[in-house]
Amino acid sequence: MDKKLRVGILGATGMVGQRFISLLENHPWFEVVTVAASPRSAGRTYEEAVGDRWKMTTPMPEAVKKLIVSNVNEVEKVAATVDFVFSAVDMTKEEIKAIEEAYAKTETPVVSNNSAHRWTPDVPMVVPEINVEHFEIIESQRKRLGTTRGFIAVKPNCSIQSYTPCLAAWEEFGPKEVVATTYQAISGAGKTFKDWPEMVENIIPYIGGEEEKSEQEPLRVLGKVGDGEIIKADAPKITCQCIRVPVLNGHTAAVFINFEKKPTKEQLIEKLVDFKGFPQEANLPSAPKQFIQYLEDDNRPQVKMDVDYENGMGVSIGRLREDSMFDFKFVGLSHNTIRGAAGGAVLCAEALTAKGYISSK
Repeated sequence: MDKKLRVGILGATGMVGQRFISLLENHPWFEVVTVAASPRSAGRTYEEAVGDRWKMTTPMPEAVKKLIVSNVNEVEKVAATVDFVFSAVDMTKEEIKAIEEAYAKTETPVVSNNSAHRWTPDVPMVVPEINVEHFEIIESQRKRLGTTRGFIAVKPNCSIQSYTPCLAAWEEFGPKEVVATTYQAISGAGKTFKDWPEMVENIIPYIGGEEEKSEQEPLRVLGKVGDGEIIKADAPKITCQCIRVPVLNGHTAAVFINFEKKPTKEQLIEKLVDFKGFPQEANLPSAPKQFIQYLEDDNRPQVKMDVDYENGMGVSIGRLREDSMFDFKFVGLSHNTIRGAAGGAVLCAEALTAKGYISSK
């Protein structure tokens, strides 16, 4: 790419916005030129607006410190400065829907980390290794919005990243029933232990709205492009419990699964480690070389040892074994703010760019 695409980040001061900032430092295709946030942050430098709330373990990139924060609600003004935007705004669902559509209608592609448009029929919700063909629905969306260039694409919830890739890898065996319990890190709530001291040595067996997302979103990812909409898959049937645990980064899932066709353990592992998709084939900048790793040790995957696999963009699977009630059970781990949030959105943007949906204005 001769010239980097100009990127804006909506909701740049929050945790996911900060993760976008850190991931895009020195990106070969994209350059952050605009940061936008709420009116109370607007007019200050990014460094001033964030203050002591920088939550990343790496320092704030020098290139963004002196950028003046724009008012995210000044859509035309922000859109005029960029080729596309990442959205991580903290608003109500209806406000998010409205503002993301407003940006799209300025002919600015929106790649969103938010949940507001995940069930909009003509908005693709993509894990690029699994369902990049869902981008085809953008043509229908543009007709609805009246745009030639603008559109919205989203990535799915962080909670599904540690087991949905397995369902895709095992598609030929016909996954039909899944019982999953997710053990979710506090950064999924935009928190650190400093912000949320009551989570130290604690477990909370409830995360609002998360169980429905964890049960339904995999079916949309595994669905098909229909007549102007994404038609979700009928199977597998999924039931889930979501638990907040005292871990900073990394969502773990304990999963039980039944198949239409009974595979062997060896076949299942082979399908996992061989699984790849468009990001690997196109050698996208953020793509993990190997999307899924299988760990043989009984005590893996572990958050401390495995959450940063492939720079946080890979998925770790272990403890695959036959079960007394289900066909098999296993444990999965993914990084919730990298693969599950900002990193997944960056990979989506790279795939959209490689396929010609995003280009310079």
